[in-house]
Amino acid sequence: MDKKAFAEQIKLEVLLCFSAYSLSHAFSRFYRPMLDRLGLTYPQFVVMMVLWENGKITMKALTDLVMLESNTLTPLLKKLEAAGLVHRTRNRDDERVLDIEITEAGLALKADGQLAAVDLALASGEDLDGVIEMQQRMAKMRDSVREKLETA
Repeated sequence: MDKKAFAEQIKLEVLLCFSAYSLSHAFSRFYRPMLDRLGLTYPQFVVMMVLWENGKITMKALTDLVMLESNTLTPLLKKLEAAGLVHRTRNRDDERVLDIEITEAGLALKADGQLAAVDLALASGEDLDGVIEMQQRMAKMRDSVREKLETA
């Protein structure tokens, strides 16, 4: 089938992008009460997940992991720092490098934050293997689209 004929058959309910968009909204609505109890927004939660895993990380590494630019992360990190959840300091060896480190207060949220992720996985109706497979397929698709953008 040619591309144009295929495109004419596409309807909203079969668009991958719409499925991802509407799933993102469902995820946000599901997480909201749990994140409100933790005092975090979803982007802050993502940063905290990285810090729970790493303890300390550079701004550059953090931007790569969460796929956000530093100008987006800076205000988010300032709010986390004001809440006492992270410390931002210049690296002792290279002043150009900004180190982000989780505090004891930030670590205290770890168990509840991880349980929120488990609750979402359980709500998905998938078993652990299904959740992992779906995540891997979505990551592969994301990476393929990003690669296509970079070569365009």
